[in-house]
Amino acid sequence: MFLIRNFLCVGVYLALGFNLASAEEPLTLKLWPDGPPSKMNPKSEATKKLIDSYGKPGPNRISDVLEPTITIYKPAKPNGASVIVAPGGGYMFLSWAHEGTQVCEWLNTLGVTGILLKYRTPTRDEKEVFTMPVEDAQRALGLVRNNAKEWNLDPKRVGILGFSAGGNLAGHVSWDRGERTYEQKKGLDDAGVPDFLIFIYGGGFLHKDDKSKFRDGFKVPADAPPAFFLVAHDDKLNPVEAAMLYLEYKKQNLSAELHICAKGGHGFGMRKDIHPINDWPQRCAEWLKSMGYLASK
Repeated sequence: MFLIRNFLCVGVYLALGFNLASAEEPLTLKLWPDGPPSKMNPKSEATKKLIDSYGKPGPNRISDVLEPTITIYKPAKPNGASVIVAPGGGYMFLSWAHEGTQVCEWLNTLGVTGILLKYRTPTRDEKEVFTMPVEDAQRALGLVRNNAKEWNLDPKRVGILGFSAGGNLAGHVSWDRGERTYEQKKGLDDAGVPDFLIFIYGGGFLHKDDKSKFRDGFKVPADAPPAFFLVAHDDKLNPVEAAMLYLEYKKQNLSAELHICAKGGHGFGMRKDIHPINDWPQRCAEWLKSMGYLASK
């Protein structure tokens, strides 16, 4: 079994006869026990200055992630559904609290297991900023699906939720259909795509020079998972992109729901404010329920 071979802490749990689903504290596991399949380029001075422009780092903002992990948040009464949560941060850092830990805690109130993804960052100096983070998300998806029985999860109800750059990551994991960019382990990395997608003020799929069309080579595939799109009208071009993505779903008669609220800006995550958009968790929960993802296993 992959977990026993590679994760000592999980091996101890299994050896003692405990089911991970009953663990009260979140459990953190390395995605790549032998190290990631590729190394990040050193940060350029431009990237350092850009990161520094956001102020001093703290517990709510994580950067320099060289060893990506997942942290499993189990609800008191799990219904079998799980969601991989990808915080945003412009592929410079991870907005760890209001787009990460707090999201997993909210998912737990729905009976959903939250899988918090700490993906490699910063990757702004790579050829494609999303490549390594997407590798990490694909590995996370494989881990969840291949250990669904041990974790008391339904392998057919594994979703992904991303904010901003995390939304870009989630979109690539859901829509890209090319070959994996790293050497795969049979069984672990052939887990397919997420069963559903929650895309919160994500972007990055429009052409860099012509924002009326998608970037070269991108299209929403015919087997794209059901999607929930949410964005604020005053969030630059992100509402345009969300609308275009929704229309691609509609053209192919794929299941999707789109919410564009008048105000809210960017990066609100789980923060409370005066705007209706801050009630998005309730709207998302309604969508999850209507799609049958919250039904007990």
